[in-house]
Amino acid sequence: MFPINDDNPTRITPFVTHILIGLNIAIFIHEFTLSDAQLNNFFQLYAIIPVQLTAYLNGQTVGQSVPEWATLITSQFLHGGWWHLISNMVFLWIFGNNIEDRLGHIKYTFFYLTCGVLAGLCQWYIGMNSDIPSLGASGAISGVLGAYLIRFPQALVNTLIFLGIFITTIRVPAWVLIGLFFAQNIFSGLMSLNAMNTQQGGVAYWAHIGGFVFGVILSPFLGLFSEDEY
Repeated sequence: MFPINDDNPTRITPFVTHILIGLNIAIFIHEFTLSDAQLNNFFQLYAIIPVQLTAYLNGQTVGQSVPEWATLITSQFLHGGWWHLISNMVFLWIFGNNIEDRLGHIKYTFFYLTCGVLAGLCQWYIGMNSDIPSLGASGAISGVLGAYLIRFPQALVNTLIFLGIFITTIRVPAWVLIGLFFAQNIFSGLMSLNAMNTQQGGVAYWAHIGGFVFGVILSPFLGLFSEDEY
């Protein structure tokens, strides 16, 4: 399933969401211009490297020009491929505008980045000694999905359905679409633990789970249910 639009109008121009999407696309285009060696160095510098973050938190000197704490933010703007980027940006485009509308631009920016940081820490906690770079906007966007779920659970979302070579659309409540996303990540996250798979690359399920949970927790405190935030 893939969401394509929703029914909730916004009262303000969601320019922070637009800026976030633009930054992610611009940085990915920059990644695309790098050689394999340069891209690896770029990820080593700006993505979360769990073993290096562990060393930093233990008071050891890592020696990177970008402080390890800063990678909890910079990693949110990196992507490992076209599908990684496109899927994240579609979900941010569809769901981010309404959350920005309810929180206001400044609180939304704080909310988005904070969910991304906490999501990155959740993934780090699962594999503290991994040297696999952790990157992507998924954790922050999962926080947006968590906020959307509790604010607009009954909103109908037009969703693309792929049936072999056929494509159609159905309208499903947000709680169904987002609930399936969360359930799938819980299942896959638990399977990755059972398989002791944390040293391999792949989907950062625990970043998704952590971002989602923190999105549900944090957003009401920032005014999600207020009707007069701008």
